Amino acid sequence: MQEFIAGLPKAELHVHHVGSASPQTVAALAARHEGTSPVPADADKLAEYFTFTDFAHFVQVYLSVVDLIRDAEDVRTLTAGIAADLAGQNVRYAELTVTPWSSVRRGIPAEAFCEAIEDVRVTAAHELGLQLRWVFDIPGEAGLEAAENTLRIALDQRPDGLISFGLGGPEIGVPRPQFKPYFDAARAAGLHSVPHAGETSDAQSMWDAIHELGAERIGHGIRAVQDPELVAYLAEHGIPLEVCPTSNVCTRAVASLAEHPLPQLVAAGVQLSINTDDPPMFSTWLDKEYAVAAELLGLDERGVADLARAAVRQSFASEADKSALLAEIEAYSHAV
Repeated sequence: MQEFIAGLPKAELHVHHVGSASPQTVAALAARHEGTSPVPADADKLAEYFTFTDFAHFVQVYLSVVDLIRDAEDVRTLTAGIAADLAGQNVRYAELTVTPWSSVRRGIPAEAFCEAIEDVRVTAAHELGLQLRWVFDIPGEAGLEAAENTLRIALDQRPDGLISFGLGGPEIGVPRPQFKPYFDAARAAGLHSVPHAGETSDAQSMWDAIHELGAERIGHGIRAVQDPELVAYLAEHGIPLEVCPTSNVCTRAVASLAEHPLPQLVAAGVQLSINTDDPPMFSTWLDKEYAVAAELLGLDERGVADLARAAVRQSFASEADKSALLAEIEAYSHAV
């Protein structure tokens, strides 16, 4: 099974830009800014640094890594490392959640930030066979100022790879409805709506994401199981969830993998994809998450290939790109 998953062409729909930096990349950035950051400049010490006591501690550590991204060259270093790591797992298409306001407010011009990620996107397509697309993400903890500036950057810069508008950060104490005007404007401009909800907060945050933010997919969404009516709604209306099992355990959103609601969601007919969220921070990678899902769901190789197909179908890739990747998955599945 591990060999099958490793060779399987895949798509990933919920993976964060800064949170995907490998220990080597984080250590290199920390060394570049040594003396001005608490992040260890030693890759071997990062596992301990990335041990989280709860979701609030995770956010604190995450923001300390965000602070290492201080100029356009840092952005290129970060993004290129992520692209190489994704391609190394046979990921052919990824929608990377990027939080430009966190970098722009630290002094990186929006144009330079977007130019850096676009440079890597073009190179990754040509040299790695990886299609990267961007989800510009509001850091919810920074409030409406962050929302307004994220929208402004998205609409003023409009990099070619930008396809979606998101909302991340803490859910508790950050109501979804306050961001409605910004999502309305992003959707009017042709961007898809993919907010986080139902990770650490209750099912109401998911209703708000659907009704107020026009969510087409929902980041995490595992708390839907608290509300049978919501589960039925998701299944009936085909609103997929971006599920990240190991992340949910590491941030204490669920107590253990054995208690993860993934099987309940699948049994109820909810569409979903399997993703990593912030892989190095959670000592995981997409192949491992597929193996976790296979064990939780009792899947054979055919079932695992169906997970890969589901991610492609739920993506915002062009129809031509979807067809090509689905054909590649099909050919691989029949060849092994």
